[in-house]
Amino acid sequence: MCYNQKSMIRYEVNGGEMRITHKVYAVAVTVFFASTVNAEVYLKDESEILGSWKVYAEAMTLEGQRNPVNIQWDFKKGGMLHTKAFSSFQFKESFEASVKYSIEDGKIKKQSAPGREKYETCQVIEKSSSDMILKCKELYRFMSRK
Repeated sequence: MCYNQKSMIRYEVNGGEMRITHKVYAVAVTVFFASTVNAEVYLKDESEILGSWKVYAEAMTLEGQRNPVNIQWDFKKGGMLHTKAFSSFQFKESFEASVKYSIEDGKIKKQSAPGREKYETCQVIEKSSSDMILKCKELYRFMSRK
């Protein structure tokens, strides 16, 4: 094995074959995929998310196991988010709450719980006219327009 210091190329000779490994290439590919995995969608204003969305899954990581949920988020004009969770292991029937939200720096900032002034920021990772993925404090939320 020998190194060419100028080009950061490592040459390896194994059984008569020569393999060239580019360290710079490996770093560039890693940086590219790291930036595209967490690509961000910048929201201009609330008009881009207004209406009803069905949260159908949540996960700890973007590529991790998706846990099915049945939650409806209804973004109302003027900064009110109505949430309704249906029959999950936590709630016997359904649970409803309304919290404040706003769009700040292209992200959704919403109350953590009704009546509290603690807020959570959710970044839109992917968005189309019918689907959206949010990265909130501890969870990724997978949604489709209802």
